[in-house]
Amino acid sequence: MSVFVKFEMPKELSDKVYSLAEMARDSGKIKKGTNEVTKAIERGEATIVVMAIDVEPPEILAHIPAICDERSVPYAYVPTKTELGNAIGLEKPTASIAIVDVGKGKALYEEIVAAIKALKS
Repeated sequence: MSVFVKFEMPKELSDKVYSLAEMARDSGKIKKGTNEVTKAIERGEATIVVMAIDVEPPEILAHIPAICDERSVPYAYVPTKTELGNAIGLEKPTASIAIVDVGKGKALYEEIVAAIKALKS
């Protein structure tokens, strides 16, 4: 497991996170890339942060779970940065995203956050 991965995510939950990212892409607002994500968390804009596990080197995401915990922002992991990029409509892979506005994905967002809380406790 990578240095920044604090808990194991079941595949079913990762799939829901990809779906939420797609909904936010279509009807909400997303910040992409580690620098943008870090700023969104620090400014209190992020509602949930998503990180790809296959990031090299893993240190580029090492600070994110800590600042998320500090600011009480839920975070989730997905297996690949390529799929994460695709979910938000990018042709390039992306290491992390911050969903600022979940758009039509509010119910799914609440379900994911509840599942993450259960995994972390």
